[in-house]
Amino acid sequence: MARQSRVRVERVGEASTATTLELFFDLVFVFALTQVTALLAEDVTGRGLVRGLLLISVVWWCWVGYSWLTNVVKADEGATRVTLLVGMAAMFLLALAIPESFVDLPGGLPGPVVFAFSYLVLRAAHLALFWVISREDRGLRRQVAMFAPTMIGGTVLLLFAAETSGEAQLLFWVAAVLADYGGTMIIGARGWRLGSARHFAERHGLIVIVALGESIVAIGVGVTHLPISWPIVLAATLGLAVSASLWWSYFDTSALAAEHALSRARGHHRVAMARAAFTYLHLPMMAGIVLLALGLKKVLAYVGGGGHHTLADPLHGVPLLAMYGGPALYLVAHVAFAYRCYRDVRVVRLVAAAVLLALVPLVWHLPALASLAVLSAALVALNVFESLRWRAARDEIRHGEHAD
Repeated sequence: MARQSRVRVERVGEASTATTLELFFDLVFVFALTQVTALLAEDVTGRGLVRGLLLISVVWWCWVGYSWLTNVVKADEGATRVTLLVGMAAMFLLALAIPESFVDLPGGLPGPVVFAFSYLVLRAAHLALFWVISREDRGLRRQVAMFAPTMIGGTVLLLFAAETSGEAQLLFWVAAVLADYGGTMIIGARGWRLGSARHFAERHGLIVIVALGESIVAIGVGVTHLPISWPIVLAATLGLAVSASLWWSYFDTSALAAEHALSRARGHHRVAMARAAFTYLHLPMMAGIVLLALGLKKVLAYVGGGGHHTLADPLHGVPLLAMYGGPALYLVAHVAFAYRCYRDVRVVRLVAAAVLLALVPLVWHLPALASLAVLSAALVALNVFESLRWRAARDEIRHGEHAD
């Protein structure tokens, strides 16, 4: 137990696991992802896609900051509990403002300003507690001091973006994301602390499940007001198969092998691995899942006869690119993730990602349900092939000496 500046916190040990408060915090994160998907569905253009990806980057960075904080001090003890609750409130307001994060709606408060202010509170609470708990750790205090300008810069740029529109607004958003991600990369990882490899890997695994759950929500929301039918049943089943395939790709062996590698690493090497493999390389995984959710949401609307669509209509344009490009991006991120953690190059996943992209022009004129069926078949085939091809290695990772 540690007392610093009369602020009570409890340090995380190597055997620590995720707390219920962290899972509670993640529920707000998944609501933010749902809001991003809904915003993308309202504007299925290139500009809308860029806005959605920028939003995912900002929301992910908020979550990442707290994942590092709660790996140093326990989330449900002392001042950390209060900080997380404040952060949850700010994240919830930020998520509520996502539909107006770029374009303010008539009446009420200015949406872009509410979004930027919520972001400020969320980041400030995180930085303040990190500053307090680093009081007796010179290396961590130095790292927090260098990190502060990146947080301030990103927040100020979002506030500027709230007062502009069009191309200037997008440029401010891009600059804000670059300030956060690029600034953090430039200052290096040497001063950060990782209290528990197991806890850190578990937290990121849980957030992947949360994001995949959002893709399931997208399926359900897409047919909420439509009468149940055989096409909807089939589309929902195929959509679930796609989401389950992405789950399999991560959790069957990759997550376990990465956790083992992170546990074996020590000192700066462990922190650098955590930052690269989990903080940075999980972002494209999140983006891929949200893009998939957009595609699934549109497919269910098509097969259910929602709006002016019929069962024979093809899914094309941004929704089709998102539905195929999202899983492709997810697989490529997995390859980079595995290589950074345990130097394994899954060439078959790179091939699968290329195949998914190559299939887009081939399914462009197929009915939406057929496009989804092709995607589902490709991803299921990938998992079956990997499970059979590397059966011995898979068994060792799941049931060998490192398995719990």
